[in-house]
Amino acid sequence: MSPPWRSSLPLFLCGSPYPLCLCVPLYVFFFLSQQHGKYPAPCGIYSVMPLPNESTTLADVLLRASSGSTDALAELFHEFSAQVNRVAFRLTLSADDAEDVVQDVFVGLPEALDAFSGSGSFDAWLRAVTVRTALMRLRAGRRHDAVAIRAGDSSRASAPDAVVERLAIETALAALPLDLRTVFVLRDVEGYTHAEIGRMLGIRAGTSEVRLHRARRRLRELLGDK
Repeated sequence: MSPPWRSSLPLFLCGSPYPLCLCVPLYVFFFLSQQHGKYPAPCGIYSVMPLPNESTTLADVLLRASSGSTDALAELFHEFSAQVNRVAFRLTLSADDAEDVVQDVFVGLPEALDAFSGSGSFDAWLRAVTVRTALMRLRAGRRHDAVAIRAGDSSRASAPDAVVERLAIETALAALPLDLRTVFVLRDVEGYTHAEIGRMLGIRAGTSEVRLHRARRRLRELLGDK
């Protein structure tokens, strides 16, 4: 008998010839890509700042932001906050925690930019900063209170199938140890290579591969037939 969630796989996976070990990460990727939309419009001090000037190059904006320019920070927030929020949510599985990570990233951006050489992609560098910031928050236990989701929760019985499936995915991901979930998200969702993950987390590429294998196996157990 197929797992209950498999019947709702995206169309391109329905009847897929791929083994379950591939379908699980693809399905979780589809779930994560659909669950968190664009970050809300700038708020607080950034809400009164002008929108990005198309004639201004990114290098100019970064230079001004590194000097503490609120105008430049507002431009970067407008352009990149959705991406930062998306990555943070995939790691924390909490909208509130993701918002806190966004705040931490942009508040510390002027100082962090000192470490950006400018030779690579700012987009990739900012994602790496987001990952490190999110992991620091998680490891420090600085999390918002969350309502525990229990497998036997009777409220699930009357919930729409999509809600039940979403809760199942969230529960499975939350059940993974942080080191396994981090590698799973970075490799199967964000698309980093094991070498890149190794440099980002300070581990060997081989260790990243092992953690990914364990994460996928654990997700198959959690999402498969009971």
